Order: sequence, then C-alpha cells, then structure tokens
Amino acid sequence: MIRRIGHAPGAEQKYVMRPGAYAVLPLGGRLLLTCQLGETPDIQLPGGGIDPGESAAQALHREVMEETGWRIAAPRRLGAFRRFAYMPEYDLWAEKICHVYVARPVYQVREPSEPDHVSLVLSSGEATAALGNDGDRLFVSRYFYRPGR
Repeated sequence: MIRRIGHAPGAEQKYVMRPGAYAVLPLGGRLLLTCQLGETPDIQLPGGGIDPGESAAQALHREVMEETGWRIAAPRRLGAFRRFAYMPEYDLWAEKICHVYVARPVYQVREPSEPDHVSLVLSSGEATAALGNDGDRLFVSRYFYRPGR
C-alpha cells in the first residue's frame, strides 16, 4: 500500500486514479521548483500526470520541461505517496499516485510552456516552507536532511 499523505478521501466523493511523476531538482545547493499561478499561487515539485502509453520517466522529462523549461538527467526514484485532491483545471476529484524522483537539472532550454507556470529556485528551507502539499514537503525534507548528506 502506498502511504497516503494529506486529508482522507471523502466517503461520498468519487475519485479518478491519476498517476504522476514529480521531481526533486537540486540546483547548486538550492531547489528548482514550479509555481502554478492563479488566485492563490501554488509552489510545487515539477511534474504531473503520466499519459496513457507513457512511462513514468518519459512523463517526468516532459512535465519538467513543460513546467520549468529545463532538461534533466539521471532521474532516480525516491518513493511514492498518494493524496486526494480536487484538480480545478480538469474539474476532477483525483486520487493522485505521486511517484517522486530526484534528478539533475542540466540546463534551461526555454521558459515554461505550461500556462500559468513559472520556474523558481529556493533554498531547501524556503522550499520546504513554501511547497503547497505535505507530500512534496516530506520528500524535499527527506532528501535535504537525510543523515550523511
């Protein structure tokens, strides 16, 4: 069973399973993130849904490029969590299965192509405080504050 992080699902609510791949992207002792703009900006690990016929690694590369404009290399899986959330851009209640990787940002090719997204770089402490969901915060904390690091 994949650990649930965040609130429990509503008993009356129907959820659509939505697997996704997300990246912890260390950059010079800091962290490359994406911010989804809107009424309330949401700072997130770059990543998103795995499309039909696409592997998690393919989705990770595509999503990071769309949301940050960066190419990445050497992705390594850190783990997974699941969370239940409303996705207003799709008008969808989802059980998100979040596969989290660490990867090396190589270079920025362009600005983000995903509408209403901007890339930003924060310190690990700033990132941990600013990330919009508990699962992202957990994986960033585990990565930056693990023993022997």
